[in-house]
Amino acid sequence: MKDLDQNFYEDRALRDAAREVFLADLAHVRASLSGTGIAGRMVDRVGEGAKDVFQTAKENADDNPGIIAALIGAILLWISRGTIFEMLGLTNSDDHEVDEIASSDGTTPSTEHTDASTDEHDTQIEMPGEPDD
Repeated sequence: MKDLDQNFYEDRALRDAAREVFLADLAHVRASLSGTGIAGRMVDRVGEGAKDVFQTAKENADDNPGIIAALIGAILLWISRGTIFEMLGLTNSDDHEVDEIASSDGTTPSTEHTDASTDEHDTQIEMPGEPDD
């Protein structure tokens, strides 16, 4: 009978230990699958990646200041390309008229056609040497 009691207490202790491990694992899974857990991990990973990229860019900028200056110059030229083209007279007159119309009344003109005949005219392509219908 003593052996049975001893086995009973050992089995109960093993069961309780296994239950504790299971409950700890279950709590860990719930915490990791919660919305804040997933979002927090994503923010941490993106933040760490951004820090790495920033650190690499900083090191490269220190080593290559000419390339960084050229990149900044290219970005500034791209931003001001409309003004530069306008100063050089390389703008399309149709685009300029649309800009003038938009700036005069404060609204952007609609590009949709309301007349069916203009849609038909826009889709026809006249080839040289072919008679008109």
